Amino acid sequence: MENRQTDSYKILILGIGGVGGYFGGKLAAHYTGSPEVEIGFFARGAHADAIAKNGLDLQTTQGNLTARPAYITDDPDKLQPVDLLICCVKSYDLEDSLQRVRSCISHSTIILPLLNGVDATARIQKIFPGTEVWDGCVYVVARLAAPGVVKESAGMGLLYFGSTKNEFDKLRRVENIFRKAGIKAEAASDIMQTIWTKFLFISAVATATSYLNTSMGAILEKEDRRQLLLSLLKELQAVAKAKGVILSDDIIPAMLQRMAMLPYETTSSMHSDFQKGGKTELESLTGYVVREGKAHQVPVPNYEKLYASLQERSKQHSM
Repeated sequence: MENRQTDSYKILILGIGGVGGYFGGKLAAHYTGSPEVEIGFFARGAHADAIAKNGLDLQTTQGNLTARPAYITDDPDKLQPVDLLICCVKSYDLEDSLQRVRSCISHSTIILPLLNGVDATARIQKIFPGTEVWDGCVYVVARLAAPGVVKESAGMGLLYFGSTKNEFDKLRRVENIFRKAGIKAEAASDIMQTIWTKFLFISAVATATSYLNTSMGAILEKEDRRQLLLSLLKELQAVAKAKGVILSDDIIPAMLQRMAMLPYETTSSMHSDFQKGGKTELESLTGYVVREGKAHQVPVPNYEKLYASLQERSKQHSM
């Protein structure tokens, strides 16, 4: 911790997997030794040990980087308050992970979740009701390839974030920090529409691939499976509308077209988690839609059916 900058803008990346490793890695690589911005990592295990020893090896479609954060720790007692906490953990680990870094959150800290789903901000505000929490979403294909190594593919690397409280100066400052590090970031004026557009895609795909236990290509080539996917998209669009989030009229045809362009074997991270028999993001990606449908009296029969089936599968995995 001895190389901390006292007057710099302090950012802590919580979770150095695919998402945190890509965006945190780009930030740490650019701001190494900078008096203006300090990047810290909160991580543990062999991955953290490898980064502490050799830096983070970030392999991207634009070239490779070695990122050396100002510090990397898994010790909450070594944390000091930060200006921005970027959460890149799995949805099911959100609350526990935030409790571990509680000591870095002060009255002036901004928390930016970059998680799958649309419920992270509300969940964070329950734990830290007085803290400023932004909304964010990313489009990136990245994974932890080995301890100390994160590999990005597909060449997207997009980051959208925003605040419903119109914190323009703060948003622009963070946008500038991201962009200087070579990150394609945008402080979106319509962040709720932006994150719900992504949620429409990932929720339907995660639910369908997990329930059918197959790839996107295999779903789209069979009419009954394609119709099931289409029904999920329509149900979720109706829930969004009931919540006051208006998505474009042509969004579903556009999404189906986008899905058709993906490699045949493309699947979702939730489907992969089900195949491994581990924890999944079922509650945030599928259960959330069922609960919001009930809350807003919007029928979501296909989501309910698939959610019940996947809940049963989850129980069998945990036995």
